Amino acid sequence: MPGHSVLTASSQSIGSPWLWIISFAVLIGLLVTDFLVTRRPHEVSMREAAGWSVFYLALPLVFGIWLLAVFGGDQALEFITGFVVEKSLSVDNLFVFMLLLTSFAVPPAVQQRVLLYGIVGALVLRGIFIAAGAALLQAGTWAFLVFGTILFVSAAKILHEAITGAAFDRDVSQLRSVRLLRKLMPVTDDYRGTQLTVRDGARRALTPLTLVVVAVFATDVVFAVDSVPAVYGITEDPYLVFVTNAFALLGLRALYFVLHSALAKLTHLNHGLAIILAFIGVKLVLHWAHGVWPAVPTIPTPISLAMIVLILATVTLTSLRSSQRFERTKTGS
Repeated sequence: MPGHSVLTASSQSIGSPWLWIISFAVLIGLLVTDFLVTRRPHEVSMREAAGWSVFYLALPLVFGIWLLAVFGGDQALEFITGFVVEKSLSVDNLFVFMLLLTSFAVPPAVQQRVLLYGIVGALVLRGIFIAAGAALLQAGTWAFLVFGTILFVSAAKILHEAITGAAFDRDVSQLRSVRLLRKLMPVTDDYRGTQLTVRDGARRALTPLTLVVVAVFATDVVFAVDSVPAVYGITEDPYLVFVTNAFALLGLRALYFVLHSALAKLTHLNHGLAIILAFIGVKLVLHWAHGVWPAVPTIPTPISLAMIVLILATVTLTSLRSSQRFERTKTGS
C-alpha cells in the first residue's frame, strides 16, 4: 500500500530517546576533543595519526560488540556492513580533501583543522539527509526506488570520472561558493594560522582558510547524497544509519595523514566504489520489488558484506599491481 510504513514492527529502530541523547553527547565530546587537539597548529606526525586512527577504528568494533550483546546479531551485522560501506565512501572523501588542500596550498600545520571543519559539516549534512530519508521510508516502499535511482546515477558518475580522470581535473577556484565569497569580502594573500577572518586595515577580511573550508562544505553535500541512500540499502534503522556515518567520519582527520601517500596508489578505488553503489542500488530495487511481488528474491546482509569486502579487496590488489607496474616502467625508462 502506498502509505504503508516501511519500518515494520520487526524492524523498528533500536534508537530509544536515551540512546540518541547518549550518542549525541559522545559525538560532541569526541568533536570537542578533536578541536582541542587541533587548537595549536602543528604538523601531524605518523605516530600521532596512527594512534588516533587505531582509536577511531576500535570504537566501532566495541560498539558492534555491544550491539551484538544487547540487540542481537542482525543489528550488529547491519552496523558492521554499513560501517564498511561508509568507511569506503569516506576514503573517497579523502581524495577530494587531498585535492582541495593541495589546490589551496594549505600549510601542513593547519591541514587537520580544515579536515575537522569538513567532518563537522559532513556530519550535519548527513544528519539532515538521514532525517529526510527516514521520512521518505515512512511514506512508502517507493522510497527504495528513489534511493536506488540515486545510487545508479552516482555509480555512473563516479565510474565516468574514474575512467576519464575528470575527478582530478576540477578547478576549485571556479566553485560557485568560492567565487561568491571573493565577491562579498576581500581575502588575504596568506594564511593566518587557524583564523577564518582577520581585520585588514579598516575592514574585516577572510583568510584563504575560509575559502577552503567553504569548498570542503560544498563537496560534503555531494558525498551526503551518495552515502545516506547507500547505508539505507543496508539497514532501514535511522539510528544505525546515523551511527555508521558518525563512526566512519570521525576518524577521517587522522586517517588522512596515515593514508596520504597511499591514496595516490589506490587508482582503482573509485571503480570499486561505483560497483558497490550499483550493487546496493540493485539490492534496494529488489527489496522494493519483494514487497510488491514476494517471489522476487532479496539480497541478505551477510552476502552484501561479503560482496563489498570482496570488491574492496579486489580493487586494492589491482591498484597496488598497477602502481608497481608503473614504478617498474618508470624505473626501466
